[in-house]
Amino acid sequence: MKHALLQMHLAVLLWGFTGVLGRAIALDAPVLVWYRMGLTAIFVFIIIASRRLNWHVTRTDFFRMGLIGWLMALHWVAFFGAIKLANASIALVCLSTAGIFTSLADAILNKKKLIPQEIGIGLMALLGVFIMYALPLVFPFLYAQQSMVLQSMPHRDLGILCGVTAAILSSIFTVLNKRLTPAYPSRVLVFYEMGTGWLFITLLLPFLLFSSPEMDWFPSATDWVWLAVLSLCCTVWAQSLALHALRIISSFTATLSVNLEPIYGMILAFIFYQENQELSWAFYVGLFFILLSVGLQMLLLKQKKLA
Repeated sequence: MKHALLQMHLAVLLWGFTGVLGRAIALDAPVLVWYRMGLTAIFVFIIIASRRLNWHVTRTDFFRMGLIGWLMALHWVAFFGAIKLANASIALVCLSTAGIFTSLADAILNKKKLIPQEIGIGLMALLGVFIMYALPLVFPFLYAQQSMVLQSMPHRDLGILCGVTAAILSSIFTVLNKRLTPAYPSRVLVFYEMGTGWLFITLLLPFLLFSSPEMDWFPSATDWVWLAVLSLCCTVWAQSLALHALRIISSFTATLSVNLEPIYGMILAFIFYQENQELSWAFYVGLFFILLSVGLQMLLLKQKKLA
């Protein structure tokens, strides 16, 4: 059990590094995601071929995987966009609302009854995001001493919007993936989803080149190193650790561990980029409400488990 918990927390820590690497890689968000999904698909392809796993999927499930791959591509573009427009801490905090949106998306997509407690918890999480976004606008005189922060993040508000969008997209493809997970090996799912996501962004390349001709499509030598780490360590290896841990620990314990990802990510961002100097008091007030909503969600899940 201890070994499985260690594996799960190591996986969450690797996922937490995603925000740090997203800021370290100089590429724009769509280009970054294009390389990440392509490299991940190649790495997983090598693993599947070497282990001779069954590639076969039904036509219906293939199209479902394709839809999930597209949603995942948009999710990552929004997430890395939030990092570029604001910073890693803000992006990770906004992404931490995904668990709340997942509960709501599960009820809507699978036609389940909405639970009032979950709606209340979701509203609390959104309140936290609203405080981060609106408090500096409502009380600018209290925010005056943070003028340097505003200058360092002129697109902070758009970054918050991208972060929440990433959380919503994550909740949708998480619910859709639940229907496919029991039927196929996880690496086969990852390969098709990464591959179709990469193809989706590839089809958008002409529009991206037309709308942003100045966009840099060629990684530097340092970018190539971080892209390889992002794909191999933070995606393929992290997922492998999490899957091994899930064979032993409960889903509740796994969910509780995964909710620590934004905490790990923020600590890493504070260490590597001193992002605590870029954040205002409004951020920490909003963070309190978001973390409180995550804690209440965990209590609600525990009550369901014991019921």
